[in-house]
Amino acid sequence: MTQAPRSGHAGRVISVGRLYCDLIFTGLPKMPTLGEEVFAGGLSLTPGGGAFITAAYVAALGRPVSLASALPSGLFAEALMPELTASGVDLSASQPTSAALDPQITVAMASGVERAFLTRRSGPAVPPGFAAALATGRFAHLHIGELATLVEEPSLVPLARAAGMTVSLDCSWDDAVLARDDLAALIASVDIFLPNETEADRLGISSSAPPPAPLTVVKRGAHGSVALSAEGAVFVKARPVEVIDSTGAGDAFNAGFIDAWLSGLPVERCLRAGNRCGAEAVTRIGGATELPDLAALLAKRA
Repeated sequence: MTQAPRSGHAGRVISVGRLYCDLIFTGLPKMPTLGEEVFAGGLSLTPGGGAFITAAYVAALGRPVSLASALPSGLFAEALMPELTASGVDLSASQPTSAALDPQITVAMASGVERAFLTRRSGPAVPPGFAAALATGRFAHLHIGELATLVEEPSLVPLARAAGMTVSLDCSWDDAVLARDDLAALIASVDIFLPNETEADRLGISSSAPPPAPLTVVKRGAHGSVALSAEGAVFVKARPVEVIDSTGAGDAFNAGFIDAWLSGLPVERCLRAGNRCGAEAVTRIGGATELPDLAALLAKRA
């Protein structure tokens, strides 16, 4: 199985993509349907988006990490910046959003293990000055939070390669993006592709076909995860936990897997680390709120 080169820069990660204001409704008795009103048991407002959530979990694992996103402005800045600052993620590669743009908001609805999202995107996915940040040579690895971000900015991978970096890519469901016929080359250009099971099915990924990226990791929720490469498939089961809110679980998995991979661990160990971070995520409300010392937590469960 493909492993990361042991690189310098203290293995520092930079995570790029959109930052969302997540309005998370939990404890729904069922998902809403047209013409009905459903009352939630709880509501929280937290920073979201795959780029940030993965970065926050990487920071909680003790690895230096930066976020390259458009930061919120106005009332949402007041609501989200304290948690962004407390996450331990370096924000120096991010820049404030123009007040003229709509805020980027995701409404997440969770009913047991079921979830649904409604999202508003606005403005660019990659902040100005991103190329200059990579050119500093501070980073060993680039994580791209959404396939949509790479579609919007296909120069991300060449920029990272020019800086000597490895690259990982989350899929993140987007009907319009997944319907495109030009995804193969983009996905093949990264080192690690991390779709969930539904996204993998949509893209025709299976253990009986060549993987779309050198290392393709399919997140299967309660069923664990599988890593696919030219050398074959490795499956690792997940430990059962009580699900409170599954928002950001896949992004948390990404962090555990990437951190272990950058440490040069075997792929099976990387899958176990990803599974454990994903399990930690579903036991708390919000994508990355008040995370514990994950390095110590995972060491106890090793």
